[in-house]
Amino acid sequence: MSLADAVAHLSPERWEQANRLLVRKALAEFAHERLITPERQGDQYVVRSDDGLTSYRFTAVRRALDHWQVDADSITRTRDGAELPLAALDFFIELKKALGLSDEILPVYLEEISSTLSGTCYKLAKPQVPAAELARSGFQAIETGMTEGHPCFVANNGRLGFGVHEYLSYAPETASPVRLVWLAAHRSRAAFTAGVGIEYETFVRQELGAETVDRFDGILRDRGLDPADYLLIPVHPWQWWNKLTVTFAAEVARQNLVCLGEGDDEYLAQQSIRTFFNLSNPGKHYVKTALSVLNMGFMRGLSAAYMEATPAINDWLAQLIDNDPVLKSTGLSIIRERAAVGYRHLEYEAATDRYSPYRKMLAALWRESPVPSLQDGESLATMASLIHVDHEGRSVAGALIERSGLAPTAWLRRYLQAYYTPLLHSFYAYDLVFMPHGENTVLVLKDGVVQRAIYKDIAEEIAVMDPDAVLPPEVQRIRVEVPEDTKLLSIFTDVFDCFFRFLAADLATEGILEEDDFWRTVAEVTREYQEATPQLADRFRQYDMFAPEFALSCLNRLQLRNNKQMVDLADPSGALQLIGTLKNPLAGF
Repeated sequence: MSLADAVAHLSPERWEQANRLLVRKALAEFAHERLITPERQGDQYVVRSDDGLTSYRFTAVRRALDHWQVDADSITRTRDGAELPLAALDFFIELKKALGLSDEILPVYLEEISSTLSGTCYKLAKPQVPAAELARSGFQAIETGMTEGHPCFVANNGRLGFGVHEYLSYAPETASPVRLVWLAAHRSRAAFTAGVGIEYETFVRQELGAETVDRFDGILRDRGLDPADYLLIPVHPWQWWNKLTVTFAAEVARQNLVCLGEGDDEYLAQQSIRTFFNLSNPGKHYVKTALSVLNMGFMRGLSAAYMEATPAINDWLAQLIDNDPVLKSTGLSIIRERAAVGYRHLEYEAATDRYSPYRKMLAALWRESPVPSLQDGESLATMASLIHVDHEGRSVAGALIERSGLAPTAWLRRYLQAYYTPLLHSFYAYDLVFMPHGENTVLVLKDGVVQRAIYKDIAEEIAVMDPDAVLPPEVQRIRVEVPEDTKLLSIFTDVFDCFFRFLAADLATEGILEEDDFWRTVAEVTREYQEATPQLADRFRQYDMFAPEFALSCLNRLQLRNNKQMVDLADPSGALQLIGTLKNPLAGF
C-alpha cells in the first residue's frame, strides 16, 4: 500500500459527513447528560458556545428517558450571522467550559475525536450494506459491519496508539485477518490457570495444533532452552511491536521471554478490539489479549494478577446458572473464560500499584466460542447489531422483526425474555450484576427471532453486591460494596438508559413500534417475572423496578473528566457521575 492509499478514506466529502454525524451525537448525548441545555426557538433548538457567539441550531424529537433524537441534516453552525461548516474539533473547543474539559484532557480528547472521525470515514468508504441484508449475514459479517461503537460515548473509537497502517490491520471494521504472535514465557514469571478439567499441555495442543507446538518447542531447544520451563502466551501483534520489544527489553534479553513467531490460525478482531475470533477454526476459543492502547476511557491492558482467578469465577457462574431453574428456563448461557495466562514483570510491579497500566501489558485469556452450541437453523449476532442503523435509517432490529413475521411486541417479548429476564433474576435472587451492553451479549437467532442470550466478558465485569453472600475464596474478588440506593442502576442505567433507550427510539422512528408499546412490553415482562417468583416479593418491594424515577448516571462526563482512566478501579461506584433523575418509563405501567 502506498503512503497516500493509507489515507484514501479521508476525503473532504466523507470528512464533512463524519463531522455532521459526530456533532449530531454530541448534541444528543450531551443534552441527555445535561452538560448542555438546548433552548427552544420555534420548531428548532439552539445551543450556544461558551462565549455566546457561536450557535448550533437543529431540530429534534424528545423521547422517553430524556432521549434527544437530533436530525443530523438539520444542524447548522453560525457565528456573527455567518454560517460555518460543522467541525467536531471546533465544537469541543467552543464548548470546552460547558463540557468541563480541562486544559490537560482537551488535546487528548480531541485526538480521540479525530481518531473516531477517521474511523467513521473508513466505514463510510465501505460498500453500504442494507440492514435487511446484514440481519441475514453470518456472525462475523455482522460483527465487522457495525458502524457506531458504543451508543452513549461520543469519543468511542479513540484507539490512541494505532497508526493508520495498524488501524487498517487491526480495527474490527476493516475485517483484516490477523495472526497472533506467540511468546514463550519463563515459568518463574508466568502463570497459567484454567477451569475444571483443563490441563495446560492438552489445552495448548488443542488450540494450536500439535505441529505448531512442536515447531515452537524446537525453536526453544535450538536456543538451548527446555520447553518444559516455559508457558506459551498469545500476544496482539501491535503489543509485540510497540510495547514488549522495548518496554520488556530486559525480559527478552534474559530469555525470560522468547518470541516464537506467528501461529497458523487466522483471527478476526471483535468490536472490543483486543478479543479475537478464530476464523480458521470457528469452534475453537476466542483469544483476548493485552493491548496498551487508550480507548474509551481506559488503557486496554490485561492484568496478570486478575487473570489468575478468571477461570474459577467463570466456573462458579456457569454452575450457578446451571443450578437455577429460572435462568435455565430463559435459555441463558455464558461463554466461559476457560483458561488464562499472565506474565509478571517484577521490576515494574515493584515500581507501581496494582492498577498501573505497566502491570497489564502481558496476559491473555481463552474464552469459549458460541459456535458449537448452535442448533439447526440457528445463527449468532452481537446484540449491538440491534441498534445498528444503515445508510437509509433502517435498524437491524426492524429488519429482524420483519423477517420473523411476528407482531413487533411479540418479537420484543421473546427478546426480553431471553436477555432481560435473566438480568432481573440474577439481581433479585443473587445480588449479581453483569455489564450487559450490546457488545457483551451475543444473541442466538432463528428466522429473525431471538431464541436465547449468551453473556460474555464475565470475570472482569460481573459483581455480587450482597456483603453477606457466601462465595468460594477464589471468587471473592467479584464482591463489591454498592450504596443501597444505586444498586438498581445496574439495570436502570446499563440496560434502560444505555441500550433500550436507543432500541425504542429506532423502532419508533421507523414506525415499527410506538415508544409506549415498547415500554409497556418491558413492564409486562417485568411483572410476569415477578409474579412467577413470589418468593422474592420482599426484594421486589425493596428495589422497585416501577419507581417513579431513577438517578441519571452519565458516561460521557466520566470520560470528559478523565479520559485516561474514567473510573477509579479501586472504587467503581464512587466514580459515578449522578446528575439529577430520569423519569422511569415503567412507572406509568
